[in-house]
Amino acid sequence: MELMKLEIITPNGVIFDDDVKQVTLPGSEGEFGVLAGHAAVVSLLDAGVMTIERKDNKEVSVAVNGGYVKVDEEKTLCMVDGAVALSGDDTNLAKAISQAKELLEKAQSSSTTIAAAISKVESIK
Repeated sequence: MELMKLEIITPNGVIFDDDVKQVTLPGSEGEFGVLAGHAAVVSLLDAGVMTIERKDNKEVSVAVNGGYVKVDEEKTLCMVDGAVALSGDDTNLAKAISQAKELLEKAQSSSTTIAAAISKVESIK
């Protein structure tokens, strides 16, 4: 499978920069997936969970509280207001899930969107 560069940037700096197989993003009009070679697009991101499939087939989930994404054929750039990676050992994962819930609850989105995102975060194990 072809790879693409994914970069996630917060006001505090780059939190993810690697080649990936695909990413699913919480767009303002609903979730959408991006693969290498995707048509160019710029979209708003809503509060929710990004799901990243790394080149080693492992999945990484990142809770975000909004921003935007710029996609071109070789690179996907996500600029987000805040993000919490939901991966690691059990202790770190529990802490990350707690931080993700906090981040999503502070997001300025509809309560339905936030409830759906929190539900998704809680289902990650």
